[in-house]
Amino acid sequence: MKAVRIHERAGAEALVVEEAPYPTAAENDVIVRVHAASFTPGELDWPGTWQDRAGRDRTPVVPGHEVSGEVAELGYGTTGLTVGQRVFGLTDWTRDGTLAEYVAVEARNLAPLPATIDHVTAAALPMAGLTARQALFDHGGLRAGQTVLVHGAGGAVGRMAVQLARAAGARVVGTGRERDRAVALEAGAERFVPLDGRFEEETGRADVVLDVIGGEILDRSAALVRAGGTLVTIAAPPKVRPADGRAVFFVVESNREQLAELAGWVREGRLMPRVGAVRELGEVREAFLGKGRVSGKVVVRVVG
Repeated sequence: MKAVRIHERAGAEALVVEEAPYPTAAENDVIVRVHAASFTPGELDWPGTWQDRAGRDRTPVVPGHEVSGEVAELGYGTTGLTVGQRVFGLTDWTRDGTLAEYVAVEARNLAPLPATIDHVTAAALPMAGLTARQALFDHGGLRAGQTVLVHGAGGAVGRMAVQLARAAGARVVGTGRERDRAVALEAGAERFVPLDGRFEEETGRADVVLDVIGGEILDRSAALVRAGGTLVTIAAPPKVRPADGRAVFFVVESNREQLAELAGWVREGRLMPRVGAVRELGEVREAFLGKGRVSGKVVVRVVG
């Protein structure tokens, strides 16, 4: 099969498209014929990209963790899915990824894909959608009537968070670069504050503060959490914590029920990932390097 692979610990310039072995389905796995896939530009810096769960080197590596396609094979003991079924999901960090014609995935990491959602849209949904959902509700405990401050509201995760928070009946203040204003407001933010100067004076305090940026922005955000509220971040463990609230750092986890929930919201028109560009396998290296940078998720079309 054709796959994007990297043979040494290096940057995106070392990615190549080449013939690779067809994947093997372990117990409770399925083999997915990939129609569309996506990736996170920084994943070549993740430890799991280069090592398996036992810490062993696993190069050459196939990157990518978001997938939409159809079930080609079932592994021994796999239940809940059938051959030919349309599926999408978020794959394991320490196994070969989705930028290939076929990928082996634990069945529990996949959810059925409704016929009304196309594969490109579905491939842009898992990482950002699950991250935003888990940040707001699992870790932030966001409820209707509360206020959430979303840093990076124009990005993939931030835009999803704005949409989900508004759908849940919360008030949303978004931040980011000035160029992200229109995207954040279109997604449903009531106000947008540029992240320059003393942004704290304009944002006010919130019940949940979601940070995807880290660094100084994360440090300064602890003071913006209301009493009893939560600072949630995916950037790094917080060094500064709210005086009368919680601080949570987490890494997104795949969840079949939550994936199905997200797909339902897309089908109902309450949620929509922002696809910035659609590329082919042969263009993945340039996409990782950010050439022709776009606003929105880059999706790789593998099978038409």
